Amino acid sequence: MRARRSRPRPAGAVAAALLLALTAACGSRLPESDFEHRATAPADGTARAPVTVGIVTSATSPVGGETFTGPRDGARAYFAELNRKGGIGGRPVEVVTCDDGGSGVGNNECVQKLLEERKVFALVATTALDYAGAPRVSEAGVPDIGGQPIGAAYDTYPHLYGIYGSQAPRDGKEPGWGGRLYGGTEVYRYFKRAQRARSAAVVSYNQASSAAYARLVVRGLETEGYDVITEQVDFALPNFPAVAADLRDRGADLVFDAMDTHGNAQLCEAMDAAGVKPTAKVTNVQNWSDTVAKDYKNAPGCRNSLWVTGSSRNYDDTGHPAVRRFREAMARHAKGKPLSQWQLEGWAAAMWFTDAALSCGRDLTRACVERYVGRGRPYTARGLLLPTSYTPRRTPPRTSRTCLSVARWQDAARGGKGGWVTRSGDMDTNCFTVPQLPYRP
Repeated sequence: MRARRSRPRPAGAVAAALLLALTAACGSRLPESDFEHRATAPADGTARAPVTVGIVTSATSPVGGETFTGPRDGARAYFAELNRKGGIGGRPVEVVTCDDGGSGVGNNECVQKLLEERKVFALVATTALDYAGAPRVSEAGVPDIGGQPIGAAYDTYPHLYGIYGSQAPRDGKEPGWGGRLYGGTEVYRYFKRAQRARSAAVVSYNQASSAAYARLVVRGLETEGYDVITEQVDFALPNFPAVAADLRDRGADLVFDAMDTHGNAQLCEAMDAAGVKPTAKVTNVQNWSDTVAKDYKNAPGCRNSLWVTGSSRNYDDTGHPAVRRFREAMARHAKGKPLSQWQLEGWAAAMWFTDAALSCGRDLTRACVERYVGRGRPYTARGLLLPTSYTPRRTPPRTSRTCLSVARWQDAARGGKGGWVTRSGDMDTNCFTVPQLPYRP
């Protein structure tokens, strides 16, 4: 059995944290060098119609600009690079973006515009706070490739393929198995085995979504045998110094949270002031970016204890050829933007769609693209993703062998910008057989 990919946060958990700011390239048709070979033009010299793809992003959502734009920017850079080398079989890719404003109404408007007005062939790298238009996309039979599973849509509807894969039946009626999804405890297992952690604190707001996610983290930690400390702060007037003082007195090895970036930065400042030095302050893939140096500028101690886990290769792993190609393209097509893990995953989403389209040859159809994506053979985007597939199961998994990517932030010596350093070797071998715990999204 091949090791499955890690699921960074259960569907809906990332959305919960964001809402707090308000209230194996198997069978790939592209060569390993990705863009070194230019696609051939039609023999008669005539131009071929472009392949039009849509990207829906909550770019101006109430949780702030740039929160959701990483996948969009990564996908656009991939398609720009692809077009520079000849497109898909001589056909350029036309990218149409739509900002849904982070609302369900706006999302439905974007879906209508892209499907009915712009007649897009597919959606790629969808990143929506409220994917209200998902049923319409599914009913229209439009493939949505490599979206971020902020909600439960990618575990509910056919024709939708999130970047991390799914084993759920996806019958369009309810998410997962009878309304329940399943997440593993691999993150907690990793820190217990690799970092010898035995105790953990979970900090949340007194807000429903934050508290619900915190309970899920606590359950996973307790399943792995941790001594767990729970801390809760008022959302409107959080007393982070009091939390930091308690963490110092009780001495937790790890600190997890169910908070937004702003709250995390405040907590880190309080932890530094109180002299709290955990083995790891664990954050999530959405905070895996170059902005850490700015976001945590007033908390250097806590900043250098930040760890992150996910299902894709560290964008700072410049020794890997696929990562180097991503970074080179971002430098060309997204100049001035801080790099992030979500950009890399958007790049991988565009690659996934492209590989599927190339598998069809000149007979490019939606059905052909979906046969490739849903074929059950793991996909890795040249090693950028842990093996990702869509193989539905009738019954939910009880255990799974699950892998994860791990990195730690380290400030650079002598005033450099710092970066994320990969830990525990290659993500494809950093694997654990762990229980799968049910939850309702």
